[in-house]
Amino acid sequence: MSREIKYRWGSEQLIIELGDRIQPRIKVLFIAEFLVTGGMATVFMLQSRPFSANWMHWVTGIGAACLYLVASYRFLSRILFREKLVLNHSELILIQTSLFVRKTIFYDWSMIGPLHYVGKDSKTDHPLKGQCYDYFGFETQEQLIQSLHQSGNLYFNYGGFPIRFGQGVYSWHAEDVVRMMKLFRGEKLLLAPEWDHMLQENDTI
Repeated sequence: MSREIKYRWGSEQLIIELGDRIQPRIKVLFIAEFLVTGGMATVFMLQSRPFSANWMHWVTGIGAACLYLVASYRFLSRILFREKLVLNHSELILIQTSLFVRKTIFYDWSMIGPLHYVGKDSKTDHPLKGQCYDYFGFETQEQLIQSLHQSGNLYFNYGGFPIRFGQGVYSWHAEDVVRMMKLFRGEKLLLAPEWDHMLQENDTI
């Protein structure tokens, strides 16, 4: 799947397809989890054979099959997760799709607050950060965990609640997305103060 962000212009709407935003090292973690869980399921399946009148064999076999299904569902749901924004003159529509799930949420422009960019959430540094004896890479592991559970780099407040989206969309791509949104909405698009610095910094390069 392409990591390229695609923009589709129409007379009455702008569609922004955010593409595959999953980092390669996060995909490696997903694959590793799938292999470990699948390996456990294989062990259970082998233990359950041969199937006979022994009810424990049947229970173990069914448990192994369920484990296979859960591992496959989790893996494919994460790998296939995609986000799309649809802008029209009355609403911003956020569409999130996965393996068997498609979630479409409509947000009225009149109730949408300024758009923010948060990047990666701040975290407490590991005590061994920067130390030559961090042999086990605890700081790197915490950064990976942070990326794994990140919920989105862009957000706006809607009815008093933050709406986060743009998972894996970092500053250099976020700036392009905001420029396109601004071309469509003009001055009606409300931007938080951090965009002034980000966009000006990019323009001077």
